[in-house]
Amino acid sequence: MFDIVFLGTSASAPSIHRGLSAAAVLAGEDRFLVDCGEGTQRQILRSGIGFKKLNHIMLTHGHLDHILGLGGLVSTFTRWETIDDFTIWGGATTLNRVHDLLFNVVFAHQTPPVPVHLKPVEAGVFYQGKKFTVTAFPVVHRGPDCYGYVFEEEDHRPFLAEKADALGVPFGPERSQLVRGEAVTLTDGRIVQPEDVLGATVPGVKVVFTGDVGRVEPLLPYVQDADALVIEGTFMQEEADMARRFGHLTIRQGAEIAQQANVRNLLITHVSRRYRERDMLEEAQAIFPEVHIVRDFDHFSIRRDKPMVKSKASYRNMPESNS
Repeated sequence: MFDIVFLGTSASAPSIHRGLSAAAVLAGEDRFLVDCGEGTQRQILRSGIGFKKLNHIMLTHGHLDHILGLGGLVSTFTRWETIDDFTIWGGATTLNRVHDLLFNVVFAHQTPPVPVHLKPVEAGVFYQGKKFTVTAFPVVHRGPDCYGYVFEEEDHRPFLAEKADALGVPFGPERSQLVRGEAVTLTDGRIVQPEDVLGATVPGVKVVFTGDVGRVEPLLPYVQDADALVIEGTFMQEEADMARRFGHLTIRQGAEIAQQANVRNLLITHVSRRYRERDMLEEAQAIFPEVHIVRDFDHFSIRRDKPMVKSKASYRNMPESNS
């Protein structure tokens, strides 16, 4: 039940065809933005997803290539869009920097037109949606208070309509009660239990964003069995020493953790313009075949028990490129 639209996929600095870090996660009626690099509001418009209800933002850390777009985005949202409030989650250190950007620059000497909430996260569940949760987990990068995020759908037991028909369960509230796990009494006095009409438990979809990260070992408990793992790939293995110095991963390391953690699909973002896309893809696929080097405006649909579907967001005039 999750869709990911990548709005910016470049590392550190934009290129002609890649903007700075940002991705939209669509979860039923809820819409989230993970990171907000410079130029994100224009990428949102070009993607076709629009601004509506996109007022929940989660920041992985406080580096400028992940937060600098907040100034323009929040200004636009609070002045021109019909929203009731605006919520930004992140580590305490990250939010201190965001506070300076918003309240000492964008809204200097004035009160925002709508409430802007800065909410610190710690490890654990911090958002409860309709049939899904969002959990923060700590990652190791440069500086304190860096986090990744897990979007996880609740487990589900499918309703077996043919069994309900055979038992004479009428259409209406009785079937809803059984789906909720409540027994129902039929007009003839028979009692139907949920177990009579519900199938085996199907695990919910799990999508993980790591943000920028320098060590893979601490990630394993959080990315285990993810249906989609969104991870950075700033360096290739030939520059592994540089990756360590700057607190980043190589593409090979991202593929290795996907293999170790039984991940279904690997989505590599935050890539450097110094590399060719086909070389990055070859390095990852040598270890983990189900991998995409994502591009701006790639749209991935992740559903339980279905293959992941990739499409292109409904933008205009954006050429394909290996840049």
